[in-house]
Amino acid sequence: MNSMDHFDKSPLLEGNNSSQENTAEYTGDGSVCVSGHPASRKHTGSWKASSLTIVCSFCCYLAYSSIGKNLVSYLTKILQETNLAAARDVATWQGTSYLAPLIGAFIADSYLGKYRTALISCTILIIGMMILLLSAALPLISIGPQAWSVWADPISSQYIIFFVGLYMVGLGYGAQSPCVTSFGADQFDDTDEVEKIKKSSFFNWHYFAINTGSLIAGTVIVWVQEHEGWLWGFTISTLFVTIGIGIFFLGSIVYRFQKPGGSPLARICQVVVAATRNFDKVLPCDSSALYEFLGQGSAIEGSRKLEHTTGLEFFDKAAIVTLSDCESPGPSNTWKICTVTQVEELKILIRMFPIWSAMVLFAAVQEHMFSTFVEQGMVMDKHIGSFEIPAASFQSIDTITVIMLVPVYERVLVPVLRKFTGRPNGITSLQRIGIGLFFSMSSMVSAALVENNRLQIAQAEGLVHLKEAVPMSIMWQGPQYFLLGVAEVFSNIGLTEFFYDESPDAMRSLCMAFSLANISAGNYLSSFILSLVPVFTAKGGSPGWIPDNLNEGHLDRFYLMLAGLSLLNLFIFVFNAMRYKCKKAS
Repeated sequence: MNSMDHFDKSPLLEGNNSSQENTAEYTGDGSVCVSGHPASRKHTGSWKASSLTIVCSFCCYLAYSSIGKNLVSYLTKILQETNLAAARDVATWQGTSYLAPLIGAFIADSYLGKYRTALISCTILIIGMMILLLSAALPLISIGPQAWSVWADPISSQYIIFFVGLYMVGLGYGAQSPCVTSFGADQFDDTDEVEKIKKSSFFNWHYFAINTGSLIAGTVIVWVQEHEGWLWGFTISTLFVTIGIGIFFLGSIVYRFQKPGGSPLARICQVVVAATRNFDKVLPCDSSALYEFLGQGSAIEGSRKLEHTTGLEFFDKAAIVTLSDCESPGPSNTWKICTVTQVEELKILIRMFPIWSAMVLFAAVQEHMFSTFVEQGMVMDKHIGSFEIPAASFQSIDTITVIMLVPVYERVLVPVLRKFTGRPNGITSLQRIGIGLFFSMSSMVSAALVENNRLQIAQAEGLVHLKEAVPMSIMWQGPQYFLLGVAEVFSNIGLTEFFYDESPDAMRSLCMAFSLANISAGNYLSSFILSLVPVFTAKGGSPGWIPDNLNEGHLDRFYLMLAGLSLLNLFIFVFNAMRYKCKKAS
């Protein structure tokens, strides 16, 4: 309460000048500059600040993607894992990487803020990259008469060191991701309509940048890994991360900072406890009779007030004012009575959950671009003329699609759609997600058709029982990668924008992490499905759908199964999206 009183006396609200002059000079969302004073509209934020966060995201994702895109190749060729084990390890690692955002976001929103949490996480990422460098250098250290005795079993040592570095990279990248992205969006004032439209563009160009990094990783870095060695590949990636974090740090003086609002989990628990205490009380007919902080801002540091919404009435009971509450107001009473804003925070999270859950299967489908798509490409003709394309590099079609479509979406589709819908962004973020889900399903259908044709050629050429590439060009994989790229432009960017816009001000990092956690859940779901495939399909002497020799399997049936699940998932999403209630911020 005291901190709020102090905020009310800030230069933003005092002085003899008119409120319009102050509003023009300072941001209206409560953000501050690096020195802790109200942030100036002119000297801080907007594109000059957010562009630095985009550069940082570009560099970090380039390093992360350079590992993820070719990880299945490293595991099978260098560490001698089977196709199924490699696909499962890739899914598990990526799942862990996208679970880490919850840790980073909680620390950012509760204690350290997004900026400092991002710096710490990027440091962990750099250390992880250096450990991977050591892993790649181990075979060089362990050969020759001068070999170190500690590396008596170089393969086992390389395996252990590699996975330690790999999971540190996943932890570091995952923890910084929601912090840097939401921090970049924080550079645009939500209370200014012009800056609010620019913020929507930020999400498009941020995704454009990380996919540019993905393209470089999938072409240049993967080529270096395959032809010059993994030591050089890891070295280049480490240099990019170092440059990215350096640029991010140098922008400190032009950033706008949102103060941490305290533990979101504590506030959620307070609402549940207070509502349970008052479960036998009757809600007032007028929602204005529910408890709310009297100041201009909310009682939560760095957050605007949220207006009361209907539905989930049980939690509204946490804001019922009783006589005892009036007699003993203060912080010690927060477990007995909560503000409407605090109650609405929990309501928002509950309403977001069905949208989030519908995106889990989308993430599971998307994961196969890094695993089974690559394995499928490895048993196809990878030559275009005299040039041989690494199977992992073919993922670049997805990335090129994103890079091409983002400007088209931003400059062509949005203005056209705006004329028909009257919305500043053309369509809603939920509509955008739904379109992406449709293209994701289409990608699986395309992959199934390609694999069915490949198996027919293998049968005709007598290659079924030979672990050899089939004379079918890898270019046939192009449509499935293209369709996934279209799905990303719609669903991934739409989901990021949805979670940022709909999240409470003091929980934006956590909600951004929540939007990334569906990728983690999707990867774990994919790993679980892959584990079940041999159990149900490898019976009676049958090698199953995904054996080590894909020519003997039926990967096409696996893709058709995912397409069917995706169609069902699309129907569930549409049902939940039509029932969703948007937040109302004062």
